[in-house]
Amino acid sequence: MIENFRIEPLESSRFVRPALARYVQDGIDKSWEIVQAHDSVAVLIYHERKDAFVLVRQFRPAVYTHNKEGHTYELCAGIVDKELSLERIAAEEIEEECGYRIAPEKLQRITSFYTSVGFAGSRQTLYFAMVDDSMRVGDGGGIEMESIEVVELPLSESRGFLYDESKVKTPGLMFAFMWFYERFSR
Repeated sequence: MIENFRIEPLESSRFVRPALARYVQDGIDKSWEIVQAHDSVAVLIYHERKDAFVLVRQFRPAVYTHNKEGHTYELCAGIVDKELSLERIAAEEIEEECGYRIAPEKLQRITSFYTSVGFAGSRQTLYFAMVDDSMRVGDGGGIEMESIEVVELPLSESRGFLYDESKVKTPGLMFAFMWFYERFSR
């Protein structure tokens, strides 16, 4: 349950920095409010035996300001904030958030794209991983202050989920599902 939700000015930040971009375009002076943020990785995880996607569900304050529920369904993901390969960061996120240990070289790179292009323009690199119960090393749930729920979504229910607007989800998750359907259509 969420209580005492409020928005306050941000005095200092660990992860994002608001800024004003000034530039000249076609001879016209312009400015645009932006947020400088870390790039990220995300992973579409498919559990072979269960024939299910492994997703995360978590509270997102920015979403709460729009719908007063605030929980989103997302791919396992994390910011790129350390000097490691993107695959290593993605593998760490899979273990921390979902409880599966996978070797970084077993991740399949799908593509990269830019998110929040109107104000942040951060790059996200998307991977695919297949897991099974032998790779389970914990419950997941995240680290520190994270409160992540691991959700197994059966493949047979995923198309309905994809278009269910009552389930808040990210465009990256939707794109990853479409990639999966195209690649592994039965």
